[in-house]
Amino acid sequence: MASLSCGSLMPSPLPRPPFPSCAKGYVTRLILTGELASSFWDHFSTCKVWYKAVWLIFFVLGLGTLLPWNFFMTATQYFTNRLDVSQNLSVVTDQSCESAKALANHTVSLPSRSSLSAIFNNVMTLCAMLPLLIFTCLNSFLHQRVSQSVRILGSLVAILLVFLVTAALVKVEIDALSFFVVTMIKIVLINSFGAILQASLFGLAGVLPANYTAPIMSGQGLAGFFTSVAMICAIASGSKLSESAFGYFITACAVVVLAIVCYLALPRTEFYRHYQQLTLAGPAEQETKLDLIREEPRGGREESGVPGPNSPPTNRNQSIKDILKSIWVLALSVCFIFTVTIGLFPAVTAEVESSITGPSPWKSSYFIPVACFLNFNVFDWLGRSLTAVCMWPGQDSRWLPALVASRIVFVPLLMLCNVKPRHCGVQRHYHIFKHDAWFITFMAAFAFSNGYLASLCMCFGPKKVKPAEAETAGNIMSFFLCLGLALGAVLSFLLRALV
Repeated sequence: MASLSCGSLMPSPLPRPPFPSCAKGYVTRLILTGELASSFWDHFSTCKVWYKAVWLIFFVLGLGTLLPWNFFMTATQYFTNRLDVSQNLSVVTDQSCESAKALANHTVSLPSRSSLSAIFNNVMTLCAMLPLLIFTCLNSFLHQRVSQSVRILGSLVAILLVFLVTAALVKVEIDALSFFVVTMIKIVLINSFGAILQASLFGLAGVLPANYTAPIMSGQGLAGFFTSVAMICAIASGSKLSESAFGYFITACAVVVLAIVCYLALPRTEFYRHYQQLTLAGPAEQETKLDLIREEPRGGREESGVPGPNSPPTNRNQSIKDILKSIWVLALSVCFIFTVTIGLFPAVTAEVESSITGPSPWKSSYFIPVACFLNFNVFDWLGRSLTAVCMWPGQDSRWLPALVASRIVFVPLLMLCNVKPRHCGVQRHYHIFKHDAWFITFMAAFAFSNGYLASLCMCFGPKKVKPAEAETAGNIMSFFLCLGLALGAVLSFLLRALV
């Protein structure tokens, strides 16, 4: 994907942080010692710098979570073509754009499709979804037994090694069956470690203010945008499949290395250390710290999820069932969002045809990459990024689940676009929204609502529980996100069959 300056990706202006927590303790010292106010503002400015640094670190970590897998899926044609060529010719060759044009003119005879190539997408989906669900669920139970740094760093290093091997295999000849088996093993490993990484990151962001989940979601949205741009550039340049795939895999390695560096820098930030200490502290100590800077009189009122002084001590082994009682609406909402999204995209949306008559590059080469994939990823990223500056409706508002449920309207809207029939020769007579403009408009609204509402739910989930339980809540929200992906994959078969 195109390289962009990370600094330019941050929303401008950045979401205004609450009064920096790293400065709160300093307020008390100023009051007690009577130091000059100017020294406080120097400290305040330092905290703002750390605030921005932590936001950017979580953005890069979100990008590193999803970009490698997106690149892997973008290279699907490379994998299937290599299986075909290995089966038919016993050598690895490349299919360029020129050969594709020659095929249209019936001047080149490409190898017939092998059985392994025919089942590649189905087996890939199975090998991706099962580990994703299983390891996300396991992480929800085991995160207190395995340290956070081991889970995150270990997963990033493992994904890096898998992609280094994948890039190396581009240059190595291997028979079709062995290549298929090795590829499926890599898919299982990528999604297993990716599930642990994603769940751990959402748990990590859960101990910080709610708007720190937003950069993770925004980074993941940008990963989709990068892959779409890379796909379009590969089509426009006529690059060989192996060359494009090698570029994808090396870029993924570079992003993972950047994510590792960012994670190692995170504990050095004062802003992050403060919240980690606050989470590790007992409820009584948390209350004492907050009372020093609280303006209203002390009382039994809870503030920002911190229990009042008369509340019982927090039990670190509190059952997941009790936490689910607090976040079940948000958990089911994020699950429903991704069920609808994956049910339609790309199984149905990628089958829409341009309404332009006659041959044209837009219709034959660019319509789906631009109108479907790029359009979706741009507006999905915009929706995710908007939560950094706007978080409406609130976490307890009834508007949030209502808006989530209203996304079901996109099922008939997109299915009534100019979707080509599943069986050749079958004519459809109910194309209500046949023009390209309808499809592009629906896709933009569909993607924006997905990014914005999903990001809101993921931000609010850990804030519905006590600070000591925020990491567990973040892991549970991540599990329901993955459950929505799996249910959406199942739903996609039904929706595609109905077209």
